[in-house]
Amino acid sequence: MTPLRRLARRLGYDLTPRRKGKPPHAQLVAVLAHFRISCVLDVGANAGQYGAMLREWGYPGRIVSFEPQASAHAALARRAGTDPAWQVAPPMALGGHAGQIELEVSAESDMSSVLPQSALLRRVSPSSAVVRKETVPLGRLDEVAGPYLTPDDRVFLKVDTQGYETQVLAGAERLLDRLAGIQLELSLVPLYEGERDFRAMLDELAALGFEPHLFLPGYFERKLARQLQVDGVFMRATRDL
Repeated sequence: MTPLRRLARRLGYDLTPRRKGKPPHAQLVAVLAHFRISCVLDVGANAGQYGAMLREWGYPGRIVSFEPQASAHAALARRAGTDPAWQVAPPMALGGHAGQIELEVSAESDMSSVLPQSALLRRVSPSSAVVRKETVPLGRLDEVAGPYLTPDDRVFLKVDTQGYETQVLAGAERLLDRLAGIQLELSLVPLYEGERDFRAMLDELAALGFEPHLFLPGYFERKLARQLQVDGVFMRATRDL
């Protein structure tokens, strides 16, 4: 990427030919700026793709990343290592209780999940096949996030855990009042056994006091000509944090 294009992205624009306006990632960073987000909790960070994207598009605040899978965590730590405002928590999964849990590691590591893959995912994406299982530490976000936050932080939670988002939110219960916004991966079609329907997730977020501000395109399956996942960005609706 040229220095000019990099500068343009930090200002929220894209110089790619034939593209007008702000692209989705610039829109996300614009939402974070509007709500004065100072710390992003990046749950399900994999190798740091989300944090790197935020930096590329100009988010200047702190990032705290959580990732359970060993090789992905090592890549994440390397990626964040040169960024003093990007912290990486010890390897752990996050859910509704503390303990240990078994992670199904996919050949495409960003498709790894605590939940078993659905028959549909195995059929349309054989490259995502589970290659091994790892037993990893499990914690609650509201118990482990405290040391990374300051009293004045305006906190944004991003969760990308391949169907395990409901459990992550359950383990963030005592942190919810600190959150100015939440970004969740939503499955339009179930890809993992036991994941909640996107409609139920929308209802849950509304009940928690968050309203949709942005939807970002996710997994589009060409074999089905169908969008299977999107990311929803939800900001607190009822009060100014």
